[in-house]
Amino acid sequence: MKNKIFLLTFLMTALCWQSCDDYLTEDLVSDVSASSYYTTPSGFEDAVKATYWWMKPFFGPERGFSMSVFGTDTYTNGADGSHKTLNFYNGDLNPTQSLVRDTWRDFYQGINQANAVINRSTTLEGVSEAQKTARIAEVRFLRAFYYYMLTSHYGDVHLTLEETEGIEIEANRTSVAEIYNQAIIPDLEFAIANLPASQNDFGRASKPAAEFLLGKVLLRGSYKGYGDANRAASLFSNVINNYDFALVDDFLDLFTIGNEQNSEIIFSVQNSKSQVDENLDPEGHRGHLYFLMEYDKLPGMTRDITNGRPWKRFRPTEYTLGLWDRSVDARYDKTYKHAWISNNAGNIPSWTAADAALGYGVAGQPKFAVGDTAAYIPGPQMDELWSDERVASTRYAVFRKQDEYCGDCIRRERVFPSLNKWIDATRPDRQKTQGQKDFIYMRLADAYLLRAEARLSTGDVAGATEDINIVRRRGAWPGQEGANEVTSAVVDLDFILDERGRELIGEGHRWMDLTRTGKLVERVRLHNVEGGSNIQDFHVVRPIPQTQIDNTLGGYPQNPGYQ
Repeated sequence: MKNKIFLLTFLMTALCWQSCDDYLTEDLVSDVSASSYYTTPSGFEDAVKATYWWMKPFFGPERGFSMSVFGTDTYTNGADGSHKTLNFYNGDLNPTQSLVRDTWRDFYQGINQANAVINRSTTLEGVSEAQKTARIAEVRFLRAFYYYMLTSHYGDVHLTLEETEGIEIEANRTSVAEIYNQAIIPDLEFAIANLPASQNDFGRASKPAAEFLLGKVLLRGSYKGYGDANRAASLFSNVINNYDFALVDDFLDLFTIGNEQNSEIIFSVQNSKSQVDENLDPEGHRGHLYFLMEYDKLPGMTRDITNGRPWKRFRPTEYTLGLWDRSVDARYDKTYKHAWISNNAGNIPSWTAADAALGYGVAGQPKFAVGDTAAYIPGPQMDELWSDERVASTRYAVFRKQDEYCGDCIRRERVFPSLNKWIDATRPDRQKTQGQKDFIYMRLADAYLLRAEARLSTGDVAGATEDINIVRRRGAWPGQEGANEVTSAVVDLDFILDERGRELIGEGHRWMDLTRTGKLVERVRLHNVEGGSNIQDFHVVRPIPQTQIDNTLGGYPQNPGYQ
């Protein structure tokens, strides 16, 4: 479906762009097309496809990664970027913060687009009732999704299930529990009842995707008293057992370009190479930019397409680097890059006279050639294999934890293990920011881990342990499947969060995982040096954007703790 959606979204975005600075006083997308188009069969189809668009500004670009990765136990800030307040939890995390503002705006744009489709469908002719119902089920899935994101990030928010067609200056503040009961859960129940098990157009919402999302909604709500962990476990079991999903054999294959429709994917946000390369899709998947160290400034290296454009936004915490037992668990080695191959003859270093005196090479001779290793990060549990003498005698640069991750903060923020999941070597040039990878939002391993969490909540520790071990066996080195299993004695909520880190690191779930389980403040204080000293209990939700407050008659209530 990716080409069909994104050829349309360029037009839809251009039409609604004039409203991006306003919230309740906007000229909305539905008013642009009006009933004369949306009530035709082709207009109705386009309107449904356009509702998917509002996932794209969050899932793939910097906004979503920053609001999902920053300020957690797994990632802290690298050297660059302008949204570090989301990691620092300082005074700049306030109602004027741009990512907080834009996330609120765009998810409400998506909700209004969904409301417009539902409203205009009442006078639609030329489409069968079955087809109309199926499309409305997709739109209600998306509306539930957008409300789930808003309530997860902002808490109590404005609720409307009606299309905004003119100027609106009034807004309500509805509790999360009521939004669950009035909007999210009914929408997902409708979607489950009316969506097919699979779609011919990959990327459209399906019944298992709706079951997955409802399970996640009910699991999150169960911690607050308005969910149901038992039903969540049952829904995840439906996804796991009743369809054709299967874990891919090799963890690395999940992220291979060309394998986006593999057996593990339940729902993903679509990207198209032709659309991102031609700038028709202004978003795309940009994860390849943010998790990379400054390799292009190292001797023997220059920036290229294969290694990526290193924006140095997100740096793994020490907690993250200690998650895996690399002797049995392959996921660290398949998630992080270890070696950089020289691609620049102009800055290859030479052995010095001091090196030669110690027996390390020939003075004045290059240490290596293009095509040889230029830099290497042994990584956790491997640093101890590299003595000072071994490092000094090695032709290429070796970065151990004791050398580069501690001491000089500036260097530490520039040289660190780089996430490999989102690397996109198919970009047309080394400066291109949009990538073609789909953003994986739901996959089978996540369903197992969420079911483990739900089962643990209901007291089924043995069932939770087996779910975790299914994921761990797939993540093991060949022949180490049994050694990578765990017993029920170690399984608690913290262990499940650790396991989610091992499996899902960098995939855009962490902040919501920690707020769902009530662990954000505790874990940031334990593991995020930069954010731990500032984070407070009120930071479990974002500030309400100042634009919403200013544009609401009588003002709009701010979340406690923010000014």
